[in-house]
Amino acid sequence: MPSTPITGNQPEQVINQDLEIESIDFFVRMMGMLGMPRSVGEIYGLLYFSPSPLPMDKIVSRLGISLGSASQGLKTLRSLKAVRTSYVPGDRRDHYLAETEFRRLFANFIKEEIMPHMESAKERIERMENALPVESEESEEFYKIRIEKLKRLTRAGGRLLPALAGLLKF
Repeated sequence: MPSTPITGNQPEQVINQDLEIESIDFFVRMMGMLGMPRSVGEIYGLLYFSPSPLPMDKIVSRLGISLGSASQGLKTLRSLKAVRTSYVPGDRRDHYLAETEFRRLFANFIKEEIMPHMESAKERIERMENALPVESEESEEFYKIRIEKLKRLTRAGGRLLPALAGLLKF
């Protein structure tokens, strides 16, 4: 059974490499469905099954990604509250741990990523209405029906998503 030791100032712990690979693949696919970059899924997948916090340089070397990708991925994950930093005595580097409460993660994702788009959608719909072509009564009616459907969708999302985020926090 292949394994990869974690070294550093924390006690050495061994991670099953097959488990690590599957975890990374799982979260790469999950984050991809949410429109997130591959590196975000890789980092979260690595940290999710890491028994001890990892510094950025270990994340970079374990995943074979650039320092820039790791930095940007960690920034994204921190903004979503999907990772947090942890103090390791005797080490000045930031060490990262994965947040494992998925309900909280999804609530934060709705609040931080989806809701801002719902707000801007209202402005976009208004601009669509102002840009309606006045070719014929028939085509104008077609466009108005489509825009009204978008309005209903954004109103429903504006009501349901905050409620869903609130339910997920419990």
